[in-house]
Amino acid sequence: EGAFVGCYFYIYEGFREAFLNTFGNAPFAVPMAGGLAGASAWFFSFPLDCIRAGVQGRDLTDPVKRGAIRVFQDLLKTRGVLGFYAGVAPSIARAFLVSGSRFSAYEGALYLARGGRDNIDDI
Repeated sequence: EGAFVGCYFYIYEGFREAFLNTFGNAPFAVPMAGGLAGASAWFFSFPLDCIRAGVQGRDLTDPVKRGAIRVFQDLLKTRGVLGFYAGVAPSIARAFLVSGSRFSAYEGALYLARGGRDNIDDI
Protein backbone atom coordinates (compact mmCIF):
# COMPACT_ATOMS: atom_id res chain seq x y z
CA GLU A 1 0.00 0.00 0.00
CA GLY A 2 2.78 2.42 0.86
CA ALA A 3 4.37 2.15 -2.57
CA PHE A 4 1.00 2.71 -4.22
CA VAL A 5 -0.03 5.71 -2.12
CA GLY A 6 3.34 7.43 -2.37
CA CYS A 7 3.41 6.98 -6.12
CA TYR A 8 -0.25 8.01 -6.41
CA PHE A 9 0.05 11.40 -4.72
CA TYR A 10 3.51 12.20 -6.08
CA ILE A 11 2.38 11.64 -9.66
CA TYR A 12 -0.88 13.51 -9.09
CA GLU A 13 0.87 16.61 -7.79
CA GLY A 14 3.38 16.53 -10.64
CA PHE A 15 0.75 16.20 -13.36
CA ARG A 16 -1.57 18.75 -11.71
CA GLU A 17 1.19 21.36 -11.55
CA ALA A 18 2.26 20.62 -15.13
CA PHE A 19 -1.29 20.92 -16.48
CA LEU A 20 -2.08 24.07 -14.49
CA ASN A 21 1.21 25.71 -15.55
CA THR A 22 0.71 24.75 -19.19
CA PHE A 23 -3.03 25.25 -19.65
CA GLY A 24 -3.89 27.68 -16.86
CA ASN A 25 -7.00 26.93 -14.84
CA ALA A 26 -8.36 24.47 -17.43
CA PRO A 27 -11.30 22.39 -16.18
CA PHE A 28 -9.69 19.13 -17.34
CA ALA A 29 -6.42 19.63 -15.41
CA VAL A 30 -7.47 18.05 -12.11
CA PRO A 31 -9.45 15.07 -13.46
CA MET A 32 -6.78 14.33 -16.07
CA ALA A 33 -3.97 14.56 -13.49
CA GLY A 34 -5.94 12.34 -11.11
CA GLY A 35 -6.68 9.80 -13.83
CA LEU A 36 -3.06 9.64 -14.95
CA ALA A 37 -1.91 9.35 -11.34
CA GLY A 38 -4.25 6.45 -10.66
CA ALA A 39 -3.35 4.63 -13.86
CA SER A 40 0.39 5.14 -13.29
CA ALA A 41 0.29 4.11 -9.65
CA TRP A 42 -1.60 0.92 -10.54
CA PHE A 43 0.86 0.15 -13.32
CA PHE A 44 3.86 0.52 -11.00
CA SER A 45 2.35 -1.38 -8.07
CA PHE A 46 0.52 -4.12 -10.00
CA PRO A 47 3.40 -6.65 -9.80
CA LEU A 48 3.34 -6.38 -5.99
CA ASP A 49 -0.41 -6.96 -6.07
CA CYS A 50 0.06 -10.10 -8.20
CA ILE A 51 2.57 -11.44 -5.70
CA ARG A 52 0.25 -10.62 -2.80
CA ALA A 53 -2.62 -12.41 -4.51
CA GLY A 54 -0.38 -15.44 -5.09
CA VAL A 55 0.55 -15.58 -1.42
CA GLN A 56 -3.03 -15.14 -0.23
CA GLY A 57 -4.45 -17.63 -2.73
CA ARG A 58 -2.12 -20.48 -1.90
CA ASP A 59 -3.42 -23.89 -0.90
CA LEU A 60 -2.96 -24.15 2.87
CA THR A 61 -2.90 -27.95 2.71
CA ASP A 62 0.07 -27.88 0.31
CA PRO A 63 3.22 -28.82 2.26
CA VAL A 64 5.36 -26.49 0.13
CA LYS A 65 5.49 -23.02 1.66
CA ARG A 66 4.82 -20.29 -0.86
CA GLY A 67 5.93 -16.98 0.55
CA ALA A 68 6.34 -13.80 -1.48
CA ILE A 69 9.79 -14.72 -2.78
CA ARG A 70 8.64 -18.16 -3.90
CA VAL A 71 5.55 -16.70 -5.60
CA PHE A 72 7.79 -14.17 -7.36
CA GLN A 73 10.15 -16.89 -8.57
CA ASP A 74 7.33 -19.21 -9.71
CA LEU A 75 5.52 -16.43 -11.54
CA LEU A 76 8.69 -15.29 -13.28
CA LYS A 77 9.59 -18.85 -14.27
CA THR A 78 6.13 -19.86 -15.55
CA ARG A 79 4.86 -16.63 -17.11
CA GLY A 80 7.84 -14.33 -17.44
CA VAL A 81 7.81 -10.61 -16.69
CA LEU A 82 4.44 -10.18 -18.41
CA GLY A 83 2.93 -12.50 -15.81
CA PHE A 84 3.26 -9.71 -13.28
CA TYR A 85 0.91 -7.62 -15.42
CA ALA A 86 -1.78 -10.22 -16.18
CA GLY A 87 -5.14 -8.42 -16.06
CA VAL A 88 -3.64 -4.95 -15.71
CA ALA A 89 -5.63 -3.27 -18.53
CA PRO A 90 -9.07 -3.31 -16.84
CA SER A 91 -7.49 -2.21 -13.56
CA ILE A 92 -5.78 0.75 -15.22
CA ALA A 93 -8.94 1.80 -17.06
CA ARG A 94 -10.93 1.65 -13.83
CA ALA A 95 -8.20 3.47 -11.90
CA PHE A 96 -8.14 6.28 -14.46
CA LEU A 97 -11.89 6.90 -14.14
CA VAL A 98 -12.08 6.48 -10.37
CA SER A 99 -8.99 8.56 -9.60
CA GLY A 100 -10.01 11.35 -11.95
CA SER A 101 -13.33 11.72 -10.16
CA ARG A 102 -11.77 11.19 -6.71
CA PHE A 103 -9.26 14.01 -7.13
CA SER A 104 -11.93 16.26 -8.64
CA ALA A 105 -14.05 15.72 -5.54
CA TYR A 106 -11.01 16.28 -3.32
CA GLU A 107 -10.09 19.57 -5.00
CA GLY A 108 -13.77 20.63 -4.94
CA ALA A 109 -13.95 19.95 -1.21
CA LEU A 110 -10.78 21.99 -0.65
CA TYR A 111 -12.28 24.84 -2.66
CA LEU A 112 -15.42 24.80 -0.53
CA ALA A 113 -13.44 24.50 2.71
CA ARG A 114 -11.48 27.60 1.71
CA GLY A 115 -14.71 29.53 1.28
CA GLY A 116 -14.65 29.57 -2.52
CA ARG A 117 -11.02 30.54 -2.88
CA ASP A 118 -8.60 28.54 -5.02
CA ASN A 119 -5.46 29.38 -3.10
CA ILE A 120 -4.73 29.12 0.61
CA ASP A 121 -2.74 32.37 0.33
CA ASP A 122 -5.99 34.21 -0.47
CA ILE A 123 -7.42 33.44 2.99
